[in-house]
Amino acid sequence: MKKIIAVPADNGGVCVHFGHCPYFAVYVVDDQNILEERKLNAPPHQPGLLPAWLKEKEVTDIIACGMGQRAIDLFNQSGINVIVGVEPSKQISTLVNEYLEGKLSGGGNYCDH
Repeated sequence: MKKIIAVPADNGGVCVHFGHCPYFAVYVVDDQNILEERKLNAPPHQPGLLPAWLKEKEVTDIIACGMGQRAIDLFNQSGINVIVGVEPSKQISTLVNEYLEGKLSGGGNYCDH
């Protein structure tokens, strides 16, 4: 099944503050294979904008350190699966591969806003 996974990024790593990330690392995957990896510059921060914007980009899944509950609800309403609580110190590609292997588990939501 084809999926498009987005991870908020900053300087090559996971951006801890989801809504203010400068770009998203986007992975197009089919089953457990990464077909494409690209960088997608984020729009200026506006509350409630990212769910519709990422849906327009056909994103199916988001992997993040944390985000507010309202944002999670908006993504879920748009049919986008959200995994929060990943370790910000891990490489983005490692997180994506763990997700594809079914080994990625979210944890505490690192959002403090």
